[in-house]
Amino acid sequence: MSATTKSKGKLTVTFTSEITSQAPPENEKTKSSPDAQGGRKSKIWEYIALSTVPLVLVLGNSMLVPILPKLKTELGVSQFQSSLVISLFSFAAALIIPIAGYLSDRFSRKAVMIPSLILYGGAGILAGFGAVWDSYGVLIGARALQGIGAAGTAPIAMALVGDLYKNGQESQALGLIEASNGTGKVVSPILGALLALIVWYAAFFAFPAFCLLSLLAVIFLLKEPKRTEPPQPLKQYMESIKRIFAANGRWLISSFFGGSLALFILFGVLFFLSNILEEPPYSIDGVRKGFILAIPLFGMVLTAYITGTVIRKNGVLMRWLMNIGLALMVVSLALAIWLNTNLYVFIGLLTISSIGTGLLLPCLNTMITGAVEKAERGMITSLYSSLRFFGVALGPPLFGWLMGISHQLVFITVSALSLIALGLVFFLVKPGKQVQ
Repeated sequence: MSATTKSKGKLTVTFTSEITSQAPPENEKTKSSPDAQGGRKSKIWEYIALSTVPLVLVLGNSMLVPILPKLKTELGVSQFQSSLVISLFSFAAALIIPIAGYLSDRFSRKAVMIPSLILYGGAGILAGFGAVWDSYGVLIGARALQGIGAAGTAPIAMALVGDLYKNGQESQALGLIEASNGTGKVVSPILGALLALIVWYAAFFAFPAFCLLSLLAVIFLLKEPKRTEPPQPLKQYMESIKRIFAANGRWLISSFFGGSLALFILFGVLFFLSNILEEPPYSIDGVRKGFILAIPLFGMVLTAYITGTVIRKNGVLMRWLMNIGLALMVVSLALAIWLNTNLYVFIGLLTISSIGTGLLLPCLNTMITGAVEKAERGMITSLYSSLRFFGVALGPPLFGWLMGISHQLVFITVSALSLIALGLVFFLVKPGKQVQ
């Protein structure tokens, strides 16, 4: 169950565990050493299986960032058309994610995740053939299909975490998912650049292999909890979603905006950096560029993992970390307005901004996933993920458009947006001392 109360004029989000007769108390589980050891081992495999889902989601998108300039040349398309290889994928995912969330609430998480992973990998092969045939139309159509498949992957895995774990284990698993997401972002530019040494479109064909591994992990390593209640009729289900937003709308919408903005900035910055590195005076491409793109992302990954491990359900700590993270983004992006010509300083500022993102996202994930009951969790986490995908989709084309006007305008815009997000989170997202 979940409830929202007012305490001293502040919005307090309270999480309570859903307990069934088949779930013994945690202290009873740990009394028997063999059971406890078996439980720990099974959780490790569950964590591995869950972490593969956001990893392949990111690989299917970020691995293509280093080859976008080459794709533009080989297919004879504009910079905007090349950015659509990332953006159309994300737009398609963003539109379908709420539907996938509803289906996962009505049927089961795995019933959505398994066919989604199959579609995701299969469409990747089609995209590769589009590149081989020099057909931008086939490639971009396949990328849209991949986006539809992606809608049923990581967003549903986030809801499944809320079904499987409670309290500290939930925040740890969500932190691991965000760290896995970030690890994919770190590895993918390097991996994409390495694969491009074979042939520029090799990444399209390599991705389905990763997708197959994730599919097998989900099928054989994840055991979804049995549902004790029948699914709600659609009308009743939508009424429940409306009630959730009526009670928690201010902090939920603010959290949604903060999460989507963080990824808008992250992917926009990657696009910005990927393009300027290949231009004079740097003229850096290939694997060297992949390693440079990975530097800010590594800061985010490490921070996200540590944050997910330490926050547990400490509402005070979450609030501090969210606001510190956004403040770091505001300051570093504002300084980049004037300090974007020195590559070393510029990458340092982008790394600080990414660390801020790593502080913010695990806290938002934990609050949003635990704020609603199991019956509506898929929809709420999917709406959140949908907006995150819109952020990813808008990043490259808007950054590309702003770059055409002025590099300074890019960072004036994103630092101002980060300041707005900081204000919203500071004043409207106020978890209690202990989020239970």
